[in-house]
Amino acid sequence: IGADVVTRIGSVMAWAAAAGIGLGYLRLGSRLLVLTGIPDALDGAVAKASGTSSSRGAYFDSVADRLTDALLFGGVAWHLATVRTDHMMMLPVAIMATAMFISYQRAKAESLGYDAKGGLMERAERFLVLAFGLVFSEILIPVLWVMRAPSVVTAGRRFVKVGGQAAAGRNVPVLPGRDPPRRGRGAARRGPRRR
Repeated sequence: IGADVVTRIGSVMAWAAAAGIGLGYLRLGSRLLVLTGIPDALDGAVAKASGTSSSRGAYFDSVADRLTDALLFGGVAWHLATVRTDHMMMLPVAIMATAMFISYQRAKAESLGYDAKGGLMERAERFLVLAFGLVFSEILIPVLWVMRAPSVVTAGRRFVKVGGQAAAGRNVPVLPGRDPPRRGRGAARRGPRRR
């Protein structure tokens, strides 16, 4: 079984978990959520062991991870929209948006040569906390709030971390075939100053 197959299995399990959660089978959804994490943890190891690691595979894995996040929090939002009359369905949507923002921060920082790893609420922690909230569904809303706050802190800390690296003038390595990153929006258009 190749790494791509393992990634696809994880995506299918995420669809199943999201459907179970959306339909109100929260404990089933939590079990499927935990099982979703297994292929997610194994696909990279399978690629390395089989000697098939590639940029395309890493890209596919990253896109699949974002799809999994969207499915799971979409399932929670669907469930809350079904069982509640207030606007709490927007809470998992807000967590999903913050999770996407955190992932984008890391991807963009790494593309510019900076390090944006770390934080209080990364993907593995989100999975564990969400699984806990699904098992004990009577405290699902407080658990989601607990997840939301550290996610925002994580996004803020990554922003500050990369900003500090940029302000310190850390050299940014230029990858082969890529232009060096621009420091300002109009840097390329303005050209040298005339005296």
